[in-house]
Amino acid sequence: MNPEGRPITILVADDDPDDRQLTRDALIESRLVNDIDFVENGEELMDYLLRRGAYARLAGSPLPGMILLDLNMPRKDGREALKEIKEHPHLRRIPVVVLTTSKAEEDIVRTYDLGVNSYITKPVLFDSMVETIRVIGKYWFEIVELPGREP
Repeated sequence: MNPEGRPITILVADDDPDDRQLTRDALIESRLVNDIDFVENGEELMDYLLRRGAYARLAGSPLPGMILLDLNMPRKDGREALKEIKEHPHLRRIPVVVLTTSKAEEDIVRTYDLGVNSYITKPVLFDSMVETIRVIGKYWFEIVELPGREP
């Protein structure tokens, strides 16, 4: 929840429909009281964040409180989108958590160099995914102090 008591939107960027459904189910099962939006590639992610194209209707509404980012997506991958987010003055403070199947050291190092806040390898089992999402939620929404948000 944000300081005004409204749920914080979690934006999930993932091209795989099964992974999106698993993430949605895990978010619901972990009882996070948040709105959840999904985009399927890095271009949609940037359109959503910058409120352009199909997402222009969101202009003036608060930005998401967190982005769960897959790395391997079409059109613009997660690495490219992460770089843009962290270079943008109005977006760089949004916590970005990479949630991906890649365990490659190169991906871990590169995303931290680009400014990712956390890197997590997607659990395969549903119960493990629920626990991972629960811990992410507790940490990012209950423990850490984040700067105030602008619309």
